[in-house]
Amino acid sequence: MRPGFLPYRPVRVAPADVVASLRDQAEVAQQRRTVRQFSRDDVPIEAIEYAIEIAGTAPSGAHRQPWYFVAIRDAEMKHRVREAAETEEQDFYENRAPAEWLEALAPFGTDFVKEHLTDAPWLIVAFRRDSEPGPDGTRLKNYYMTESVGIAVGFLIQALHRAGLASLTHTPAPMTFLRELCGRPATEKPFLILAVGYPAEDCEVPDLGRKPLGEIAEFR
Repeated sequence: MRPGFLPYRPVRVAPADVVASLRDQAEVAQQRRTVRQFSRDDVPIEAIEYAIEIAGTAPSGAHRQPWYFVAIRDAEMKHRVREAAETEEQDFYENRAPAEWLEALAPFGTDFVKEHLTDAPWLIVAFRRDSEPGPDGTRLKNYYMTESVGIAVGFLIQALHRAGLASLTHTPAPMTFLRELCGRPATEKPFLILAVGYPAEDCEVPDLGRKPLGEIAEFR
């Protein structure tokens, strides 16, 4: 065995069981919807801890794991996040957003008012780490940071969905205010805000379809 390596011998699953498992998982995944109306019912911190732990199992460039998550339940801090985000979003919607983007958003009825940032019991802010401290105090460059953090957030969203929780990704532009609010260093860049909780009792989502398999993949 090579130094620094471990044996990997997971239980081999029969092909028919692989297909059955993935079919069931596909049915669950199809039920996931982004929601903008959250219940204020609490979600235990242990649930968020496990979800972030799952996110941390994502693959990453050179295994640098270039992500950091700040989970926020404090009402005052969520209010500060919302206030800063709405300031940026209002300027974006009114002055900076391209007409094509506003047209694409029109069916969803979104605007710069972001109630979900204070209604949802949790906000998870994901940061992208561009470098890591080395053992000798120097900075070690990370690789494929954006791709790696994006995969980790995907793991996080699916984990939350499978546990019965809803989420909403939010990327106010610019997001630099999040670094200051969360007390993170300049070597980290805000990636997104994920609102997490139960859907509100009167929650509604757009009647949208997903592209069928034939439109998103081919097999050769």
